[in-house]
Amino acid sequence: MEPEEIEQLCTMYVFSPPPGKSWGLTYESLEAKLLERNPEEFIRLDDGFGGPVAGSSMHFGITLDDERLEAMALLAPEGVSVQDCTTGSAARFALWLRAEVVPRDVAIMFNTEWGLEAELPDAPVPDATRPRIATAFMEHLVETGELD
Repeated sequence: MEPEEIEQLCTMYVFSPPPGKSWGLTYESLEAKLLERNPEEFIRLDDGFGGPVAGSSMHFGITLDDERLEAMALLAPEGVSVQDCTTGSAARFALWLRAEVVPRDVAIMFNTEWGLEAELPDAPVPDATRPRIATAFMEHLVETGELD
């Protein structure tokens, strides 16, 4: 597959803190960041089972560079996933997470739906520009072996 074709493949990207670390993520803080950007953003909290945190999830929409993305956050295990994303869209989302949600001294790890299925370990999101992050995501997609 050519790089231009790989760039256009869509899958779910999962972002999380490194093992043993925390972003201090709360639904309230994430909701505030989303509404600060756009008061019209879609946000839904599902309480799940066992109270307001255990089994709960937050589903939301976010528009980055005129592209609407659908995402979900969990407090346990802590992380945020974005669905049906190209490498470029996922890189924009990762940069937004880094700038607005994740503390500066904590890394962002990533994987994809395909990487999880292939049992690939989580990898750090490079502290780099959007094109370099998108390249790392593209290399990950190749590594999954799903491109045949």
